[in-house]
Amino acid sequence: MGCVGSSEKGVDGLFTIQETYRTHIHSWHQKKIKKPKAWKHPEPITRAQLKQMRDEFWDTAPHYGGQKEIWDALRAAAEAELTLAQLIIDSAGVIVTSEDLSTCYDERGAKYDLPKYVLSEPTNLKDD
Repeated sequence: MGCVGSSEKGVDGLFTIQETYRTHIHSWHQKKIKKPKAWKHPEPITRAQLKQMRDEFWDTAPHYGGQKEIWDALRAAAEAELTLAQLIIDSAGVIVTSEDLSTCYDERGAKYDLPKYVLSEPTNLKDD
């Protein structure tokens, strides 16, 4: 008897759970990143306040789970233009489930939720 690999069919002729999971991950991974939808902060904020909010998020996010390398890749992608962001995400093996990067997973299944304020600027950003 041979072992059933992740890309082989199981004894009942159905694909294994691993193959099904891998297929779904692959299809999610193919999503192209798009610019986030416009949003408005509850009250106008300055660029300095936005930067502080972003810095606090990125400094604390790894403490809530996931891999530091993935958090670093997500930050780099969030701060890059779309073409470069796509390359960063693809290279890091990040699974994108929302085109604006607000919800992603790593290949181990850890979830990464990104708030809109790290992905784009609010429409009511005021001068410093």
